Amino acid sequence: MAISGHWAFAFGVLGNIVSFIVFLSPLPTFYKIYKKKSTEGYQSIPYVIALFSSMLWIYYAILKTNTTLLITINSFGMFIETIYVGVYLYYAPKKARVHTVKMLLLTVVGGFGAIILVTQFLLKGAARGQVVGWICLVFSLCVFVAPLCIVRQVIKTKSVEYMPILLSVFLTLSAVMWFFYGLLLKDINIAAPNILGFIFGILQMVLYAMYRKKEKPIVKEQNLPELQNDQVIILDDNKKIPELTEEQIIDIVKLSKLVCSGKIQLASTLNQNAAAAEKLPNLQTVEA
Repeated sequence: MAISGHWAFAFGVLGNIVSFIVFLSPLPTFYKIYKKKSTEGYQSIPYVIALFSSMLWIYYAILKTNTTLLITINSFGMFIETIYVGVYLYYAPKKARVHTVKMLLLTVVGGFGAIILVTQFLLKGAARGQVVGWICLVFSLCVFVAPLCIVRQVIKTKSVEYMPILLSVFLTLSAVMWFFYGLLLKDINIAAPNILGFIFGILQMVLYAMYRKKEKPIVKEQNLPELQNDQVIILDDNKKIPELTEEQIIDIVKLSKLVCSGKIQLASTLNQNAAAAEKLPNLQTVEA
């Protein structure tokens, strides 16, 4: 029993370390938002759900015993997620900002407040901890599922630009640590959601690997032949140039000769006129 307790503490400490990285993994995303002064295609749902889940786990840890490691990491989580949501609200467009505020009112204010009121006044003793534990289980699943809202966007756009892959990777590692922590403490509310958390994390990483390799087709520049002044080339990929009969070729040759002769005659006429114009001033000076 003592050995399992030590192992539980070890996995709890590792869970704290990995979860600490999980909470910090969106920092590059929010740095990008800060630099561009826009939230672009990023979603606020994962951060609102993570904030709500941290609050629930703190409440659950207070009702239970020997769960100090849950309190430490979720206190940090609640703090950092509040900062994330605040930054998102500051840079988000009006529509996304309104949607995020509605989510906060629905979950953090309404949902968490209702859970505290119901469990404090309608439940007593161990039943209170069990109910809160099952609620935590459900919303822990939501934390793992929340990034899947971006999966639809990834499949639709064939791009992983807005997929938080670091979050997916560290959530998967966190799920492993907390699963063994809950298993050793024989707490199903901690262990169970991390099974699906591990599965969802693997699915997201597979999806990222699939679409990361897909690149936009590169259009190669073609070296076109240099055109002379009297050459015209018509290119049409969809249509083929019809074959000409012998009579049509003869007509085209005759027409080109006529055009060329007309050009020559016109040029000679212009040259003669220019020469005559140059002689006129000389004639005027002679008469004077």
